[in-house]
Amino acid sequence: MLEIRDLYVRYGGVQAVQGVSLSIPRGSIVTLVGANGAGKSSIIRSIAGLNKNISGEILLTRREGEEPRSLVGLKPEDMVRNGISLSPEGRRILPHLTVAENLRLGAYARSDEDGIAADLEKVYTLFPRLRERSWQKGGTLSGGEQQMLAVGRALMASPDLVMLDEPSLGLAPLLVREIFRVIERINSEEGKTVLLVEQNAYAALSVAHYAYILEVGRVVLEGPGKELLENPGVKEAYLGG
Repeated sequence: MLEIRDLYVRYGGVQAVQGVSLSIPRGSIVTLVGANGAGKSSIIRSIAGLNKNISGEILLTRREGEEPRSLVGLKPEDMVRNGISLSPEGRRILPHLTVAENLRLGAYARSDEDGIAADLEKVYTLFPRLRERSWQKGGTLSGGEQQMLAVGRALMASPDLVMLDEPSLGLAPLLVREIFRVIERINSEEGKTVLLVEQNAYAALSVAHYAYILEVGRVVLEGPGKELLENPGVKEAYLGG
């Protein structure tokens, strides 16, 4: 579905991503794992059209048999129209709007009102607490509820590929488990392809079909998620031995 070839990302004099290549097959959960500064968010932001100083190829094939389309140089709103949405690190909800208004903003590029209403109901089914708080201002929600809102807003774009940047950041263990259960449901029940950027290596590798381990802007290891969970080097570096 999405292929990245030889991606470089630079911020001023800093080379944040150095020749990364990776593949995200349709219907899969793929995760990027690494410490702060490894280049994970730079990759996902480049796919979303938020980084401009990049080189390499980002190729999207939306349907079987289609010719791949280059996404390099497109604006973020073009990425949404191409079926790619992002739940960003830090949630970035609009605190003065209600839960329902935040969710409706996720569908800004759509005009199919029946489809929007159906997707809103799906989000409320995935996150019952958002239904209960649909009238509440986003800024009054707990951290976990705001993360649910950020994921739900990304789903309201009706994406083929949903990208989640650090969805477990700052959450209590119980909420982390809930978020990752929802990630699996998004994939298995809704048929969404998922690209997951995550510091919680155990949670990410447990749900991922395939994973890439990054260090200082480079892929240093890749393989099926559950296989990497058993890798001695990964255990020592990311899972506490």
